[in-house]
Amino acid sequence: MGNYYINGIGCVSSQESSDTEKDIKNYEELTTNIVSVKKPDYKKHIIPSMIRRMSIGVKMGVVASSIALKEANIDIPDAIITGSGMGCLNDSEKFLKNILDNDEQFLTPTAFIQSTHNTVGAQVALGLGCKAYNVTYVHDATSFETSLVDAMMMIDEGESKILVGGVDEIGKHTAKLYQLIDLIKKEESFENGVLNTNTKGAIYSEGAQFFVLENEKSENTYAKLLAVTHFNQLEKTEVSKKLELFLKENKLSIPEIDAVVLGLNGDVNFDNYYKNLQNNLLKNTQQIAYKQFSGEYNTASAFGTWVACNVLKNQDIPTNFLINSIKKETYKNVLLYNQYRGENHSFILLSSC
Repeated sequence: MGNYYINGIGCVSSQESSDTEKDIKNYEELTTNIVSVKKPDYKKHIIPSMIRRMSIGVKMGVVASSIALKEANIDIPDAIITGSGMGCLNDSEKFLKNILDNDEQFLTPTAFIQSTHNTVGAQVALGLGCKAYNVTYVHDATSFETSLVDAMMMIDEGESKILVGGVDEIGKHTAKLYQLIDLIKKEESFENGVLNTNTKGAIYSEGAQFFVLENEKSENTYAKLLAVTHFNQLEKTEVSKKLELFLKENKLSIPEIDAVVLGLNGDVNFDNYYKNLQNNLLKNTQQIAYKQFSGEYNTASAFGTWVACNVLKNQDIPTNFLINSIKKETYKNVLLYNQYRGENHSFILLSSC
């Protein structure tokens, strides 16, 4: 195993996260059940004539990757690896609607070309002039984690600078279907916070987070990526055992974890996966939640990773992210745990440098 340093990060989300001067201490909890991304100034990162032809997912991905590369002082990476659970959803919906409206005839290829899941990675590469390794992983709620694993393998094989990230967007038709089957909360507002609800579903949102992973530390380093693992299905009673084994494999124990970043989203049917850890194995560990700020989407764990990177670099956790009263003065090891509707469980382990 090699060394994997996160030397640049970029984020576009439902918060003002694309502005690197924006303090995450000022983030406000989402208050509606469907929340679109806060649009950054696309003209800073994309040629104006190109913006009109790009989907929201592509624009988010290009901006987030541009910010990450700029922070890492890299012009062209050795590889571009993207995770996306649903791809460019709006263009997929548009293409399928055209099939129905035109009786499967006289279809223009534009919407289909833009709808493929690898469109974001391809557009990032075209903008950079990067002809290196470029792959997109579509593994539902572990798409980002799978991308991280591939990035680590690339560094093990001798590459030195990898651009890796996750991106997903809201689709209007898909959102309606999600509401019908209780994937999205029926409530339209959350005055007491979404994590305090006792109902089915989550807040549906979108976003893009990209990271530059390198084999050497730099003056811009946020954190060191120690390990990533994921599982398709686990029983609630299995999560603790898998976590302890994961830490043991990385020569760590629970007391050595300074903070845990949890993917709680307020879904009464599935938040117990987290609460079992909160109340037992991790009861003496400082706990952080983030989906009250980002919303839920297939690669939302990338937003959690972005938050963890900020915590490790700044050695501070804003009180609006804390969900227990445990206090820490410094942060060395941070663990992330995410799952979605009882499936696609993942652990990511980061450390300070």
